[in-house]
Amino acid sequence: MPKKVDRIARQEDILDAAVRVFARKGFAASRIEDVAAEAGIAKGSVYLYFDSRNALLAGVFDSYAASSARALNELGDGPPLERLTRLVHAAVEMLAAHPGHARVLLDVWASNPPLDMAAIYHEYRGAIAALLTQAKMAGELRPEIDERHAAVIVGAIEGCLVQSLVDPQVSLRELAEPVVQVCVDGIRR
Repeated sequence: MPKKVDRIARQEDILDAAVRVFARKGFAASRIEDVAAEAGIAKGSVYLYFDSRNALLAGVFDSYAASSARALNELGDGPPLERLTRLVHAAVEMLAAHPGHARVLLDVWASNPPLDMAAIYHEYRGAIAALLTQAKMAGELRPEIDERHAAVIVGAIEGCLVQSLVDPQVSLRELAEPVVQVCVDGIRR
């Protein structure tokens, strides 16, 4: 009797292998064969789930986006700036806990891949902008703060990420609170 394969688990295994390979070799230098070998499966098995290397990269980013969406959905209740503080901590923790994804993200920024990065950033900035708008309506923000500052907050988090990736002496987790102090406490009324 043939062995039954859990398709969802296999797809996740392939995506995890892809993250490790892309992080180690870079997307441009990685091949489907490399991902298959990393996952311990035949090359053809990868093609049962992903029809190309670009589709595999898209799958990695879909997985990353799903993790981000979960973090955004788990902010809970409370004043907007408290939720923004939780968002900063959750984003930093997610990136620090998945350094392979972070390295792939850095590689993707540099290689201009066939992904809609603008849409990914639009969603991320939108969540932060919504919190800023709520905080402004509650009278919690300085008057000059508006939705444009969402891009600055994203930039602060990702700037810290880049520094932690290129300099092992920089701990991303240790930068969460300084980001909050500058990007959340610094915009309070």
